[in-house]
Amino acid sequence: MYLRCAILDDFQSVATSSADWDAIRDRVEVVSFPEHCPTEDELVAAVGDFDIIVTLRERVPFPASVLDRLPRLKLLIASGMRNSVIDFASAEANGVTVCGTQSTSTPPVELTWALLLGLARGIVTESTAMRTAGPWQSTVGADLHGRRLGLLGLGRIGSRVARVGLAFGMDVRAWSEHLTEARTGEHGVQLASSKEELLATSDFVSVHLVLGDRTRGLIGAAELALMKPSAYLVNTSRAAIVDQDALLDALRAGRIAGAGLDVFDIEPLPADHPVRTTPRLLATPHLGYVSRNNYRTYYGQAVENIEAFLAGSPVRRIG
Repeated sequence: MYLRCAILDDFQSVATSSADWDAIRDRVEVVSFPEHCPTEDELVAAVGDFDIIVTLRERVPFPASVLDRLPRLKLLIASGMRNSVIDFASAEANGVTVCGTQSTSTPPVELTWALLLGLARGIVTESTAMRTAGPWQSTVGADLHGRRLGLLGLGRIGSRVARVGLAFGMDVRAWSEHLTEARTGEHGVQLASSKEELLATSDFVSVHLVLGDRTRGLIGAAELALMKPSAYLVNTSRAAIVDQDALLDALRAGRIAGAGLDVFDIEPLPADHPVRTTPRLLATPHLGYVSRNNYRTYYGQAVENIEAFLAGSPVRRIG
């Protein structure tokens, strides 16, 4: 049987060169889609005649309303081993096997610091001025050494962000609902007494929490109002943890010094989205996971998943 495999959201057109797909080309036709399908109808029209779909992170939802309309689909592969936008019960009911891949926490840690440093030192503003013969020095950088870094979450990514903060000589504090002093002590940081205390006393706040019922909307207008006018907020985790409208309002009003975002309520962002024009905002198009090594892992293991599925022994099943 000759099957068809769709690779979604291959924006850089590198999916097929990031892994050795030759191992399955005698049995599977591989087609990459560099353009995003923004609606369910467009998605179903694009992939309705494919047996296998490889989807990138959580950008494309697969609810029952989509899965019910893809009768040919037999294997759905998601990058990462956790996915909140796939209806696993519906996948099972439709006879769709769902598999994941491994992922490394290194790229989002590095991007977090790229955003934080970019904000602190006005990198984009000053670089743009250099290229356009603008003013020579128009910003005054915020120091990191001796300043407080507040981490919402101290898991796999947050703990590594903490180590870099300590290396800069920062006072690192952390908070999450069930975080303990024993856990923070393991990483050489202090436990904040509350979310409110962390927000009110930190010069830089970085979000590293898993999205769930307890964390959705965790940072809203009231929480942003606690932050110092000189403080910065960075979110490379999940957009829904921070109320995006409240954050944009705070930035426009100058209630905080700036924000760095890599995740958004809508992805890709529409051309007229207010994020694109909000002041004091350094934004990147969800690059946290986008690195050569991660792509080699995602697509290399996608090929392995397909081979295992064709052999009748699926691996890395999730759901």
